[in-house]
Amino acid sequence: MTDTILVLAEDTLAAVDIEHLLALHEGEVLEYRVLIPADSDQPLLPTIVDNLGLGELKEAFDRLIGKEPSKPQAEATAAERLAATLAEFEGAGRAATGTVVEDDPLPALRRGVEEGAREIAVVTYPHAWQDTFHQDWASRAREELQVPVLHLYSGTSELG
Repeated sequence: MTDTILVLAEDTLAAVDIEHLLALHEGEVLEYRVLIPADSDQPLLPTIVDNLGLGELKEAFDRLIGKEPSKPQAEATAAERLAATLAEFEGAGRAATGTVVEDDPLPALRRGVEEGAREIAVVTYPHAWQDTFHQDWASRAREELQVPVLHLYSGTSELG
């Protein structure tokens, strides 16, 4: 049986993200299972703090007035991100499978661990509020699940 690494990502993984993930287990034959949430319900305050911190004034205003993607829009976006991420794995010479999951990815991570995943890699952009107060996906997974959890910031080699 091949060991499984769960990869939770909020956006399409870039080639550099795939390289970082594969370098963690060089020489091992692993199965990668990608989970991308259909994020249609972003928390108000943390999202606005992130938008303002990045100079995204329009996005902050849109969130403030409650403008979020509909569930079908969020699912379509997540499916596109998943397909592109799986193509990046293939381009790196590794097969991967994946699923679009609900807004809160913890239940899907829990199922993956129950099915035998040995480790979780979370790839996100930095989120000032959630990272600082340990409300980010990686912190929540570390608290609730009994497997190693690595948090990488998308497009960089920085750890979260």
